Amino acid sequence: MLHAFLFPYQAIILVFHPALRRFVWLPLLINMGLFALGIWAAVQYFDSFLNTMLPPDSWLSYLRWLVWPLFAAAWSVTVFYGFTITANLIGAPFNGVLSAQAEQLLSGNLPPEQPATGLAAIPGALASETGKLWYLISRALPILVLFFIPGINLLALPLWLALGCWFLALEYADYPMANHGVEGRDQRGTLKTRRMDALAFGAGVMTMTMIPGLNFLAMPAGVVGATRLWLERIKPRV
Repeated sequence: MLHAFLFPYQAIILVFHPALRRFVWLPLLINMGLFALGIWAAVQYFDSFLNTMLPPDSWLSYLRWLVWPLFAAAWSVTVFYGFTITANLIGAPFNGVLSAQAEQLLSGNLPPEQPATGLAAIPGALASETGKLWYLISRALPILVLFFIPGINLLALPLWLALGCWFLALEYADYPMANHGVEGRDQRGTLKTRRMDALAFGAGVMTMTMIPGLNFLAMPAGVVGATRLWLERIKPRV
């Protein structure tokens, strides 16, 4: 599990490898702009979020000092959900190619299914991202309801964070798995065979999105790290 958590961080070195650099710069610029906006939103609206979840005059107000870090983490994940989805929606046509090139760098072989590039990649990328977005919404809504129930909203926090880790693993592992012909529900089923590794990897990406400076590299590092996760932990052995 620890190795899977570290994969996105170890991928930072590979992101700047000469073989991958030309596939990274555009997604990197996209990520920088969106995460800068995300940091601003997280700081700007956090107090309002906390006052809604734990009103100062509620019977739980005395817990504010204790659960503040948890709500801060939940708020960060909420904000960066949106910006991560947006960044990946824009970067998806480039990320499949980045994953294929990373696989060649890591294993010496290109994947069997070469991803489309340029304008040809956009329809498939949009369809894939839309499917993942619907999957996230259908799981997130019940947890969001729990956030508005005093007392129970404390239980919603770990569920929300776990969903974030799982979604990030699914988001980035999509690219290497799609390059091997694994699509849609089959991707989720495949990830579930190594659920703890997937959650650990997602936690690694999530923490990266919360570290100033490193968060700009989260998308390309997530793609390259997920490619390594696929090759070393998930890909069926023949």
